[in-house]
Amino acid sequence: MPGKKQAEGAIVESFNESTENEEKEVELEEKGDHSIFSVKSLLWHGGSVYDAWFSCASNQVAQVLLTLPYSFSQMGMLSGIILQIFYGVLGSWTAYLISVLYIEYRSRKEKENFSFKNHVIQWFEVLDGLLGPYWKAIGLAFNCTFLLFGSVIQLIACASNIYYINDKLDKRTWTYIFGACCATTVFIPSFHNYRIWSFLGLAMTTYTAWYLTIASLVHGQTEGVTHQGPTKLVLYFTGATNILYTFGGHAVTVEIMHAMWKPQKFKSIYLLATLYVFTLTIPSATSVYWAFGDQLLDHSNAFSLLPHSAWRDAAVILMLIHQFITFGFACTPLYFVWEKVVGMHDTKSICLRAVCRLPVVIPIWFLAIIFPFFGPINSAVGSLLVSFTVYIIPALAHMFTYKSASARKNAAEKPPFFLPSWTAVYALNTFTIIWVLVIGFGLGGWASMANFIKQVDTFGLFAKCYQCPPSPSSVHY
Repeated sequence: MPGKKQAEGAIVESFNESTENEEKEVELEEKGDHSIFSVKSLLWHGGSVYDAWFSCASNQVAQVLLTLPYSFSQMGMLSGIILQIFYGVLGSWTAYLISVLYIEYRSRKEKENFSFKNHVIQWFEVLDGLLGPYWKAIGLAFNCTFLLFGSVIQLIACASNIYYINDKLDKRTWTYIFGACCATTVFIPSFHNYRIWSFLGLAMTTYTAWYLTIASLVHGQTEGVTHQGPTKLVLYFTGATNILYTFGGHAVTVEIMHAMWKPQKFKSIYLLATLYVFTLTIPSATSVYWAFGDQLLDHSNAFSLLPHSAWRDAAVILMLIHQFITFGFACTPLYFVWEKVVGMHDTKSICLRAVCRLPVVIPIWFLAIIFPFFGPINSAVGSLLVSFTVYIIPALAHMFTYKSASARKNAAEKPPFFLPSWTAVYALNTFTIIWVLVIGFGLGGWASMANFIKQVDTFGLFAKCYQCPPSPSSVHY
């Protein structure tokens, strides 16, 4: 037993020393050019616990803030609030599992004297290192597909939002324009460099959330407002999977952890970020649904029902900027994967890496034009991709990684204080897998795909202006 404890201590100590050495290297590089040290540190190079918190909170809630009232109209206010809290806590648990597996993987690699300088660890590499190539293939497929469609959703949201300021161009044309704008994220090297963007993104979302809340309360309930939800099971589970999607934004957890100077401090950050996100999502969704009720069933974007004002225009503009930032969050891991495929990941030149990354943006642009269904696409992605990517696979991977007694004894991270036994951890993981598989993927997949197909039948693929009011010239008598 003393020998095993010493071995465990050596692994953790090696990991801590490695991360501390990396932090010292960064400090030495910055001190080498003291004249720009303060500006570079403030705006560009982040890696603290606070940076990680801002990244998690900013990435977790963006355009989905505008679709949650739509979900409330589908499933009712009480269910909407309860499921937000439930999936927020469940998502925090699986984010914790991902962080534990990252630390386990990196601890083992550090023990082998493996250097990660100029290399960003990603989720599929963690699965490969701990469980083998089959797990790597599964993780890579689900994670990349989810992040691809996550980027598509941000692009669709940009076009949907700007239309409420300037409707002289249709939403498809705005998608072309914002696709080109979002392509500039190829110049942001890694999550280290999102320090100022994460802070600004969260500030912008906070403004938008409280604008939705206050504007709805000031507006009051519309005449004859009704709150009949839920009326159909298909609508109920469609709304539920949008909430599943809302709190499934931890597909970039590994990349955010790797950008930290001390990744072992990440474990509770996602939960703390989620608690803050509750203060944005619950009041705003509740207020908008209270004011407009069942009208939201045909208006997936909350902006579409609020009266035009300077306050609304400001919220739209701030959300556009934040969606640009969130597009970068979702796309950056895809950039890393592509760089590794073409052998450019170790290249230090930002311009060369940017050129290499551009092909990643093209399919995202194309898919956003094919499926412009703002709102319904969130639920489809939530049920088919988020359910596996950030709930089922992490829980299964944790169970298989620590299935042997020796693996549990030598674990770099022991069970958390609130679940002190491995049995309790396995029980919670099993519950997570069964719940998400049956409710999220099964019923949610059926409902969200039925709703998605309905949108295709109603508006068609390549819809020029999804859910836009008909223009006078299009009305025929």
